[in-house]
Amino acid sequence: MPEAREAEPEQAASAEAEAPARSRPARKAPAPAGRPEVRETPGALPAPGAPPAPGTLPAPGTVPAPEQPAAEQASGKPKSGRKRLVLLAVLLAALMGGGYYGWRYWTDGRFLVTTDDAYVAGDITILAAKIPGYISAIEVQNDQPVTEGEVVARIDDGDYKLAVQAARDKLATLEATTARIERQVAAAREQVAQAEPQIDAARADQIRAAAEYDRQAKLAQADFASRAKFEQARADRDRTVAAVKTAAAALAVARANVDVLEAQRVEAARTADEARTQLARAERDLSFTEIRAPVSGIVGNRAVQVGSYVTPGSRLAALIPLGTVHIDANFKETQLASIRPGQVVRLEIDAYPGLDVPATVESIAPASGSQYSLLPPENATGNFTKIVQRVPVRVKVDPEVAAKGFLRPGMSVVVKVDTRDPKTARAALEAMAPAQDRQAF
Repeated sequence: MPEAREAEPEQAASAEAEAPARSRPARKAPAPAGRPEVRETPGALPAPGAPPAPGTLPAPGTVPAPEQPAAEQASGKPKSGRKRLVLLAVLLAALMGGGYYGWRYWTDGRFLVTTDDAYVAGDITILAAKIPGYISAIEVQNDQPVTEGEVVARIDDGDYKLAVQAARDKLATLEATTARIERQVAAAREQVAQAEPQIDAARADQIRAAAEYDRQAKLAQADFASRAKFEQARADRDRTVAAVKTAAAALAVARANVDVLEAQRVEAARTADEARTQLARAERDLSFTEIRAPVSGIVGNRAVQVGSYVTPGSRLAALIPLGTVHIDANFKETQLASIRPGQVVRLEIDAYPGLDVPATVESIAPASGSQYSLLPPENATGNFTKIVQRVPVRVKVDPEVAAKGFLRPGMSVVVKVDTRDPKTARAALEAMAPAQDRQAF
């Protein structure tokens, strides 16, 4: 113990001797030209981890600590509380949104059968030529509305006018022939009327000649008459018999001539009828030189120009009656159990978001779409993979809405069929969006 106490004064003395050496600044070499001189501040060394004082160099072997932002140096308690408020607000909004959508599904969504495989369809009419010829004029342009009966295009009608004139001339000739034969028939009937009395006259002469012959024969037997008179009486009798036959034959010829002329008249009349048919056909062909719109609609996809040569069946343009458009919705076969004609349909048209279009289910196709394809599926042979089929459902658009013409065939549509009864479905739709709030075109 005494030895330890003696060592303590010696250590203290050595520490006091070293202290002035530490406090004295070391001599340094002059700084190079162009470099600022850094002065060391005499005093104690900085504490570990503390930043060096301005204008001083860090102690050898120490790494300066990075400066911290002022926000991080502040207390973390307010920031943590703000995060909790944000998370609480997000959680509350999620709960409210989930509750709202759950309520919507329970009160409305579970009754809807939806498909996005639906498109606007229409009864597109293809305008084609009925007769051959060159296009002489086109009266409409693409996307132009036309009314029923309006001329769309014209074909050169020169040849067809000549055909009509030739048919009329031929008909006039046949009508004149028929009139001539009718007059001949009338003359033949007069000949028959003339031949009939001649038979009566011949028969009268025959009776008289026969009586004279009998009288002369009796006188000749009694030798009261000459032989010459008897022979004359017999000749007169034979001549009158022949005259009767001649008159009868003449009457038969006259009647036969009437029959022949009647047959010629009928033939001429039927030939005239054929000429009338040919005239009607020529006039019909002439009318086909004007291609008219069979229905009201909009012209599109025009395929000819002035001077183009067309043949029967050549496509000229397409005519789309926008007032009769409908929706073809292809539902899965597993969705058809609750779909019935007459149910209310909600339409979401991609081209018009938010537009309210009244519609109802019109009919359900009698077969799936695959059965109408060029090569229907045959699953009786080979491997089998079951595929859910789609059945077209026709949706009728309100005629007043369709007549506005903003629905164009080919547009994509999302179809939602409300499987409730129509009255309840309309009431639910009205409750969701009153009529004054629904967007109309």
